[in-house]
This record gives sequence, C-alpha cells and structure tokens, in this order.
Amino acid sequence: MKQCKVFVPCGAIGPGIDPESFKCGVEMHPDIISTDAGSTDSGPYYLGTGKCKYAMSSVKEDVRLILKAAAELKIPVTIGSAGTCGTDKSVDELAEIVYEVAKEENITPKVARIYSEQDPKILKERYLKGDIFALNGAPEINEETFESCNHIVGLCGIEPFIEAFKAGADVILCGRSTDTAVIAAYPIMNGCSEAMSWHAAKTAECGALCTTNPMEGGVFLTIDEESFTIQSTSEKGSCTSYSVYSHLLYENADPIKLTEPGVVVDTSKAVYEELPNGVVRVTGTELVHTAPTMKLEGSGSCGFQTVSMVGIRDREIVRNPEKWLNPMQKFVQDKLDKLGFKRDSYSYSCSVYGYNATYRGSVPEGYIPNEILVMLRVCAETQELATDIARVFNPFLLHFPLHKDKPLPSFAFPFSPAELERGEVFEFKLYHCVKLKEPCELVRFRYDFKEVQA
Repeated sequence: MKQCKVFVPCGAIGPGIDPESFKCGVEMHPDIISTDAGSTDSGPYYLGTGKCKYAMSSVKEDVRLILKAAAELKIPVTIGSAGTCGTDKSVDELAEIVYEVAKEENITPKVARIYSEQDPKILKERYLKGDIFALNGAPEINEETFESCNHIVGLCGIEPFIEAFKAGADVILCGRSTDTAVIAAYPIMNGCSEAMSWHAAKTAECGALCTTNPMEGGVFLTIDEESFTIQSTSEKGSCTSYSVYSHLLYENADPIKLTEPGVVVDTSKAVYEELPNGVVRVTGTELVHTAPTMKLEGSGSCGFQTVSMVGIRDREIVRNPEKWLNPMQKFVQDKLDKLGFKRDSYSYSCSVYGYNATYRGSVPEGYIPNEILVMLRVCAETQELATDIARVFNPFLLHFPLHKDKPLPSFAFPFSPAELERGEVFEFKLYHCVKLKEPCELVRFRYDFKEVQA
C-alpha cells in the first residue's frame, strides 16, 4: 500500500517554529516538510502593498530549521503563499532567504518558484468573456476593477506543485496557494488517496490548531490509499476526534464539505478513530472532481486614513454610549457641511471599544462598562483631508456634552497630537473565481536549477 508521511511544523513560517516540537517531527522521518507562509487573514494591506506580515529575520530562522532538516533527511519541501500575500515579489524575497540560508549552511537545494500574481489586462479579457464569477460576499465588480487593484493573486491548487516536482525541484516556493494544496500535492502525486490527502491537508493546514495545545508545535500526517492518521509533534499536545473533525469549521462555510481547486471533499461519511498516544485515524472521506477554477484575490487603495481615540469614564455615558455618540456625530457632520467639506470625498466611523465595537450588536441588559474607548476612523482622498476631518472632530470628541444645560465634560486622548495618520489604506476589491481550461494556465514557473524556464 502506498504511503506518504508529511510533517507540518507550523501554521505559517514567520511566527517562530518550536525547536523541540520540530525535532520530534524530524525524528519521525517524514517524506516531506510542507507548510504555509501566509493568507488573507490579516486583511488587505499585505496584498495591497506586497509586504510580509512577519519579521524577515524570524522567517529566515524558520526557513533555516526546515532546510537543514530536509537536507539531512534528503526530502523535499513545499512552502505556499510566500510573504503572507503571495505576490511575485514575495516569492523572490523568500527565494533570497532560502539561498542565504543555503549558503550559510552549505547546502544546495534545487529551488522552483511558482508565480501566481495575475495580469489585470488578461483578467479583464476573461471577465468580458464571462469567465469570472463572484464568490459569496464578493463585492460588485466591473471591467475597471482589475486595474484598480495594486496586486491580484490567484490561489494555486496541487497541479503547479506537482509540475514543479516533475521538473526536478526539491524546494518549491509558491505564490498564493490554498492552505491545503501545499500539503496535499505530494501525497496525491505519490499515489495516496486524493480524498484522504485533501482531508488530511485541511486538518493540518494550521499546524497545532487541530490539537489540544493549539499554541505550540506542529502535526505529523501519515496518508495512505484509504486513510490518514494525524498526531501532534509536541509532548504537550495531542489529537482527539473532536480536535480533528472540528477543524473543518475553521475558515470553511460548510462543516461537512470542503471546496478546493478542482475538487469538493465530502466528509459526511468520515469516521474518526482515536488511537493510543494522541493519534487519530480518519477513514471514509469521499471526493468529487469539478471543473478547474482559480480563486482571485485583489487588493487596492481606498484612500488615506487618520485615526483618533478618546477614553471616557463618565458614568452616564458608559451606561449607553450611543446616547452620546449619535448626537455628537450629527453635530460634527453639520459642522463639516457648513465648512464646505464634500461628503463624497471622505467617510468616517466611530467604534466604542469596551461596549460593542467588535460585533456591533446590542449589549446584554444591565451591562455597564467601567470605561470605554471611542475610536474615530476617517478615510479620505488625501492624508491631509483625512486629518482635517479628524481635527474638526477633535474638540467634540474631547468635550461634547450629553446635556446642553450642564458644564462641558473633559475626556482623555491617549496621545498628543490626538490624530494618528495611518497613511494609505486598502480594501479587497476582488473575491472571485476564474474558469480555467487547464489548472496551470495562469501560473508561471522559474526553475533556478535549469537553464530553460518552463
């Protein structure tokens, strides 16, 4: 029976791999080390700017651990969503780190780069042909949307990884990819069950998050033709049926079915069996092939932002902050209109932290916070305009009265000046899929160990 052992040392390179857990995973003699390097979880800024979320020094040390172990074991490595956002520049920056480490450690990996950043002009043509469709919750788009994005990336499935392996690569650095594809590709290429490989990859995508100790260590997969097992590589964690099957709820709209490029994984008949020593075995997962598609993520500028914050402990206001906040905003809006600020050139919002800022719903009856923080966010066409709007708010954030017949209150700004200029800000403009004829048609390869580029 064909079998593949995959070591997933972390949920993403950059936050820091636990050395003891990593050593344990290496001692289990994996056939490959696979891990993610990013996602859109942290918002549109990283894709919009093409910057990495993590400190590059930390990324380098994680890469060092992985490359040294892979060289000693003579096994391959796959890393997906390079540099958090997966732009072409991010792939090249990660490759530079790989070569720095390789030189320092005297190893010579055969490196393949997979680029998945998209040409807006090509996507516009595909849009006009009707080949691009929206995912749930996607914004409305038109043919100008593609050029309005600073960067657009497509999420790779398993096929580009397999193509790079067939070309002879032993270290594959991919632009944006699905979290699961980076793990599922090698076992599928080596004859393991497609359904079990995808299900295993989904379970292990975030490293220890599917264990009883989600903050520490990685996980180890053993996949064959009819099942997979998973276990923690940390002595402080283990896998349970609950920790494994509940991970299908993570970042997934359907707790039973998982949609990936070209496949739908159905776990409705999956069986989770707890084995000794914190190991879980999974069987029964099924899979259906679908037409090839590629998810598109595009981020572009939406103006410049200035933020201001004020702390309030007034007992009457904290009982119901909206009784103070709503008339204050109306008062300032009237003043902005009288001052001649055009409403279509700016926007603003106020969030009340300590009350309902994180979910915007009603609070439990009788709840009274000890204090609140009101955060004003202003977004405008220029930084100067955003700051001017925030400065109009300034005295009223600090002194606006709840009752006109009482003395002016005084609240507290946490810093001076009260306006914090955040610079250019970004928003997701594309959250769509493009239909493909072939799974690799919109990706490009660079093989550093071959003279001819594929």
